[in-house]
Amino acid sequence: MAGSFYPGNPKALISEVDGYLATGKVPLKPALAAISPHAGYTYSGPVAGEVFSQIEVPRRVIILGPQHRRARARAAVAPPGTWRFPFGEVPIDDELCGAIIAECKMEQDPLAHLDEHSLEVQVPFLWRRNPEMILTPIALGMTTAEQLRDIGQGLARAIEKINESVLLVASTDMSHYISEDHARRLDHMAIARILELDPDGLYSTVADNRISMCGVMPTTAVLHAAKQLGATEGRLVRYATSGDVTMDRTQVVGYAGLIIE
Repeated sequence: MAGSFYPGNPKALISEVDGYLATGKVPLKPALAAISPHAGYTYSGPVAGEVFSQIEVPRRVIILGPQHRRARARAAVAPPGTWRFPFGEVPIDDELCGAIIAECKMEQDPLAHLDEHSLEVQVPFLWRRNPEMILTPIALGMTTAEQLRDIGQGLARAIEKINESVLLVASTDMSHYISEDHARRLDHMAIARILELDPDGLYSTVADNRISMCGVMPTTAVLHAAKQLGATEGRLVRYATSGDVTMDRTQVVGYAGLIIE
């Protein structure tokens, strides 16, 4: 997605990401998980930047995102190798991927990741915070609440086997193409469940109210994992909509950035 969702020129990309990261004014703290939007940087960059400017990014990062274009495997880890970006290559964490495949019974499916932007757009922020990062990308298809609980608990077990800090990132936008007033009302219903560390409540709230939160499944799984790893608090860093950029408040997309500690 270089050249569309974010700049394809390395200098321009680093400059833009650094501008968004500069918005944070608080001391860096470790976190178990972050929830960050994945639209084009013009829209989601300020929210993502404010989230990642507040947390310590360890070497190992797991990103879970929805499958927008290719609904293939229920849950798919990227195959071994590297992901290439304008600034260079980011290695796939083969050890952690293997542990997750074993614990979560996931597939290694490259096609589930092909043309998928939700994971990719998070990486420049994370890399800029820690250029030594190694990546575990997971694309989720249609998944039940029970399957997400199993995935989250499996992720926690895999992380516990790694004698090193790991950051979980759930990639999601919120409501899509409704009025800003309606989006804010629905989105804050979902955000309330995240702040309560209530993954089952999040899943049912989104389903019952037909909230078009595209990354509800990654967020639900990450909440299950974070709770098993000892999370005690969720914190809303920033909420915004595309209307803040376009000034069109009749059809917006919502963006929420949260930190789980």
